[in-house]
Amino acid sequence: MRWGVPVAAIAVVAGALGAGPVIAAVQGEPTLPDRTAQQLLADAVQAARAGAKPMSGTVIQTASLGLPGLPEVAGVGGSSPAALLAGSHELKVWYGGADRIRLALPGRMSETDLIANGDQTWLWESDANRATRIKGADGLAHDRPATALPTATTPQQVAQELLKRTGADTTVSVTSTERVADRPAYQLVLAPKDSASLIKEVKLALDGETLVPLRVQVYARSAAEPAFEIGFTSVTFTPPAAGNFTFTPPAGARVVEQTLGESGERLEAEHDRAQALKGGVKTVGEGWTSVAVLPFSGDALTAQPAQGQDQEQRQGGGRSGQDVNAIVQALLRSAKPISGTWGTGRVVQTKLVSALLTDDGRLLVGAVTPEKLAEAAGKK
Repeated sequence: MRWGVPVAAIAVVAGALGAGPVIAAVQGEPTLPDRTAQQLLADAVQAARAGAKPMSGTVIQTASLGLPGLPEVAGVGGSSPAALLAGSHELKVWYGGADRIRLALPGRMSETDLIANGDQTWLWESDANRATRIKGADGLAHDRPATALPTATTPQQVAQELLKRTGADTTVSVTSTERVADRPAYQLVLAPKDSASLIKEVKLALDGETLVPLRVQVYARSAAEPAFEIGFTSVTFTPPAAGNFTFTPPAGARVVEQTLGESGERLEAEHDRAQALKGGVKTVGEGWTSVAVLPFSGDALTAQPAQGQDQEQRQGGGRSGQDVNAIVQALLRSAKPISGTWGTGRVVQTKLVSALLTDDGRLLVGAVTPEKLAEAAGKK
């Protein structure tokens, strides 16, 4: 949140683009009972509402902007939000319940772990050799894991967001011949009917026994392979061993204690800024062709971390902020001029997402054609 609108915009664009498939599916004879697409869709929604089951596994996500001229990003492969922009990323998950969860995000030469076990919550950052014990963080890992690990996304989270978009503007079909993470799975295919959407179809692989989403693939209209993909390469639906949720700082590590109450004013200020940003977002249209419209100022590109953070936080936030600013500037250089009755601006189109920055201070983002963005810009 402290990086403001640029991070939000970049995350939307970055999360929608990717390289070819890396999570293999093995075609074979159907091994699952036949279900209609509507039955499976209803069951999948019900399973999502029921909550996560005890499990453990490894998730691979692929994402790449595919735009020329993007700068090298420090921290790619780690827990920086800018890591969403490039390459493949691995996440290891152990889930024993709402108060027992562990997320491990390996980097190039490092690993960041978030471990929650009852009233004990630790954040381990191997690159800094630092272990942070978070007091008063009941439910932190369950409710806000992205606070510590912005790139820790799972197929379940992505699938839940996509299922919310499914309505009358969606064609739904199903197959039962997939194997993902060595488990038989149904494949639910969601295809937008509106040609203004840059998305051709979304494939959700649902575990044949638990209906837990195992993989999500997003296909662009202009590509034969997934543009974005996230899925399990291995998964086990049994309660993880208790040892996975215990943590002792390694010898020589710097141990820091943080009580959420002690930084309540800063957290409250961040919450207020987030609510203000959310309140400033307007949505034009519905479903697959909805467009988010939010205020955008050039001053946001040079925004610094909030005052009151300690030196290490300023240094870390400044580095990541510089990464994001460099990427925003690179995207703006690749933007094309556009104009209409609504005014003038610059537009960037990628495989799955288009973004329009108007000269009157608005940012429009959606998985739609630039023409659809221009149409939305005229609806003030």
